Parts: sequence; C-alpha cells; structure tokens
Amino acid sequence: MTRPTNSLTPDYFEAIYARDPDPWGFADSAYERAKYDATLAALARPHYGRALEVGCSIGVLTRDLAPRCGSLLALDAAAAPLDAARARCVGLPQVAFGQMRVPQDWPAAADPFDLILLSEVVYYLDAADVGRLAARVRASLARGGEVLLVHWTGATDYPLSGDAATETFLRASAPFARPTQQSRADRYRLDRLHALPAAAAG
Repeated sequence: MTRPTNSLTPDYFEAIYARDPDPWGFADSAYERAKYDATLAALARPHYGRALEVGCSIGVLTRDLAPRCGSLLALDAAAAPLDAARARCVGLPQVAFGQMRVPQDWPAAADPFDLILLSEVVYYLDAADVGRLAARVRASLARGGEVLLVHWTGATDYPLSGDAATETFLRASAPFARPTQQSRADRYRLDRLHALPAAAAG
C-alpha cells in the first residue's frame, strides 16, 4: 500500500461524498454507534461551555454531543456533509457549522474551547500538518480543557495510520497537554488529554 505523502484535500472528500452521502455508514453502522457511545462516555465532564468538533461529517456524533455543550462549533472540509449535518441538527440552536480545511483554516480567535474533539480526522493529515494542528489546539484550549482523539487502528490508505496519527499528535501536544485516559477497542483507540495549567490558552 502506497500512502499519500501530503494531507488530503477538500476535493478528496467532495469526491467521496458525491459517490455516497454516507460513505462510512455513520448513520446506520452498529460499530459506529458503539464507538460514538464510547466517545461520549470518555468525556470527563457532563457539560462543556464551548466545544469544537473537527471533522463532523454528516453530524451524527454532533447531534449526540450537542446536549452536553453550551455551544458547539462543528467543522468539515467538504460542503456536502455539512448540509446533511445542518439538517440533522435542526432544533439544536447551540450548534454552529463551518467549512474549514484544518489546520490551514481555524476558527477566529474568541473564547477558548473547553473541549476539542478530533474523531477520525488526524490521520488525513501528514506529520507536518499534525504538528500545525497541535499548535492550533494549544492556542484555542481553555484552562482545564480537554482534547479527545478517536481513531480507527486498522489499515488505511491515508497519509498516516490511526496509531501514527495519534502518537504524532501526542508528541506535538506534550508541552501543553497530558493524556489522562487511553484505551483500545477491537478496531479503534481513544485518547483523552487535559491541558496543563500553565500552557492553556485561557
């Protein structure tokens, strides 16, 4: 298997969603449902004032996460899944959406985030962009804030495997956050980090 050497572009995802509006079966897969339940269970707090979800796709996890957030900003690089996510989250006024290619794009400076969720997204980046993503997270994470990473650990044809992506992010984030929960299921890993007090944005 030959991996791409550079981060995947929005065109890559637009093409995938043009072929199938739910290409990974997020809406109906029992595996995805169990993983989402584990993701929500791994969050340390019952409620977060401001949360950021990077790579929201069609908004299935977004909808589940929203009741635990005062405000939730959900991002995706492609337009088509964002349309589906907006429709799925109608009636959730605390949720806003943005089309951004991370880490090149990032929410404008505002109050820091109490939670940043990176679920099935970091392995689409090359190692240099993972480092840039960590820098973005550092600048946006509140004191006591959490970062939650969830990634498939099977074979991929992305720039990085799930393990390589997570370990690269953990190394880059070591100056400002430390892992407080790390677990592995049959096909994915889950890593929760907390901001170090002296290094957080807020």
